[in-house]
Amino acid sequence: MPAKKKVEASVEPVEAAAPSMEPAVPLAPVTPVPQNAPVPPQQVGPGDERTWSMLAHLSVLLNLITGFAGPIAALVIYLVYKDRSRTVAYHALQAMIFQLIWWFGGGVLIGVVWAVVGALSAILIGVILIPIALVLTFALALLPLGALAYGIVGAVRVSQGEDFKYWPVGDWVRGTLTGV
Repeated sequence: MPAKKKVEASVEPVEAAAPSMEPAVPLAPVTPVPQNAPVPPQQVGPGDERTWSMLAHLSVLLNLITGFAGPIAALVIYLVYKDRSRTVAYHALQAMIFQLIWWFGGGVLIGVVWAVVGALSAILIGVILIPIALVLTFALALLPLGALAYGIVGAVRVSQGEDFKYWPVGDWVRGTLTGV
């Protein structure tokens, strides 16, 4: 058997290169940012303004499904966009107030009519008023349908870039938002 040659590898020590403490590019001084600093709201573009304003007016359609969610949706749109877009805030707030007046106001008026008829029925006059109450109920039940159509008209006009205001509340809302 031949003798094995012992091979010794020569290992040269590698010097570790110490990292330089100076950066290759001088850095600008870093100013600390407070953790609770308010972030300025981003502005909304004209196309998005039209879209969100239209959706605020179309929130009246939610009342057909739920009976109450239309003003809530308009309020949410108002709260989200009140600092970002005065236009969207204006349309959302007036849509919400208009819906509250016409949808819930109509329901309250129907309730009042029937409460008066019920109270007067105790003295027999209310029995005579039942046909009148039925006619008033039918007429007051048309108010929400008119509000629905008016909300759709508002959505169409806003989507076309026109300024739209509901006649009973538009000026009041504009004055409230502008402080005039």
